[in-house]
Amino acid sequence: MKNSGQDIEIVVIEDEPDVLELIEYILTKEGYKATGFLSTEYVEQFLSEETPALMIIDRNLPNIEGSKFVAHLREVGYEIPAIFLTAKDKEQDIVDGFNSGGDDYMTKPFKPSELVARVKSLLRRSGISSQTNLGYRDIQIDTLGRVVKISSNEIALTNLEFKLLIVFISNQQQIISRDFLREEIWHDDNNFHEKTINVALNRLKKKIDPDGSKNYFAPVWGIGYKLA
Repeated sequence: MKNSGQDIEIVVIEDEPDVLELIEYILTKEGYKATGFLSTEYVEQFLSEETPALMIIDRNLPNIEGSKFVAHLREVGYEIPAIFLTAKDKEQDIVDGFNSGGDDYMTKPFKPSELVARVKSLLRRSGISSQTNLGYRDIQIDTLGRVVKISSNEIALTNLEFKLLIVFISNQQQIISRDFLREEIWHDDNNFHEKTINVALNRLKKKIDPDGSKNYFAPVWGIGYKLA
């Protein structure tokens, strides 16, 4: 299912014009807005003015190596999710990519279908839906603006709480298992503990239902949770 409209913007940094054009075509065909750069020269300025949802970046770039650029972005406070798409395919290259702040790693040559799948997966993990507006009962969410309102009152959530709420509302007809939550939100976090989900969900409950009167979430014994 394609996205409706081109509301989700993806930055692509690739120094080979033909490859850049191909990636932009793949993303545009899927309904995303793709903004391409042949180097990192103007990317940081762009990020200071716009709020793209995701970045796809090569490592073999002029002026600065891609992983060093991502590490720099992390140091100055940019949290934009990043997928490395590069010919550097040795095990240590991949490790270095993740250690520099990358969220996913693909090697060239690549399959368009795999790139699209990884983009969608990372957007989900980042709490960004192809639907720009989500709702459940009196909860309204602007996924691009990252604004959550309950009965028209804006609620301040942490990034983790926002992701958690997005997962539930995007899957409101389903029972959400603990394993699914761990994969979608915490991914391969080595600091994850079994009580982490309970703590995060309890904090979210206190913010969106401080007096416990609305009971948005219901436990499903032995499996996980569902929206009530």
